[in-house]
Amino acid sequence: MKKRSRRYVASSEGISESKHYELKEALMGISSQSKVKFDESVELSMRLGVDPKQSSQTVRGTVKLPHGSGKDVQVLVFTEKPEEALKLGADHAGLENLISKIKDGWTGFDVALSTTTAMKSVRSIARVLGPRGLMPTPKAGTITDNLEEGINDVKTGRVEFKMDKTGAMAVLIGKKSFTVDQLLENANSAIQAVSSSKPEGFKGRFVKSAHVSSTMNPSYRLSPTIFN
Repeated sequence: MKKRSRRYVASSEGISESKHYELKEALMGISSQSKVKFDESVELSMRLGVDPKQSSQTVRGTVKLPHGSGKDVQVLVFTEKPEEALKLGADHAGLENLISKIKDGWTGFDVALSTTTAMKSVRSIARVLGPRGLMPTPKAGTITDNLEEGINDVKTGRVEFKMDKTGAMAVLIGKKSFTVDQLLENANSAIQAVSSSKPEGFKGRFVKSAHVSSTMNPSYRLSPTIFN
């Protein structure tokens, strides 16, 4: 059994494992938990009731967080006009040069955007980017010819969510330094986005369990009914 730190154990003492917490109550609890040396991320995590083996039940999407994610996002843009993308705020821009670097193992970015015409070349590294969740896709809004809007959305708080092969999923909703109200507004936006991503025709309980937690502290169990 993994040995927990005194700090973690102390944070756990006020959490009831049998209770379903209201969202605001849980976020207030997270804000009062002991701090570490960095600004922890706060995430909503959930176990979905869909069948991850069926492609028709894949759950993914994006959400624009009202107060941003608090994360300094490194944006790469695949484009034939790198100078334009860099002026618009991209951290890395180019096409064949970047594809070559990525084939050599470089992945020094958080989100990849691509123009429509550049995708013909980008598909050659789909096997590299896909497993890392970095492949531009229309559903994630990362294939766009409006680079100004695309870069701005990512930089100011648009986050992507996608379930894994076990049917689990997590959504970043901010940082522990955010106020409770900021986290609550971000969380409600994320909940609405996840609820809207339920596969068409799906029957049964969409979210089986849900928790909210910061990076280094124990989680609070939420009622899955908040996703109804």
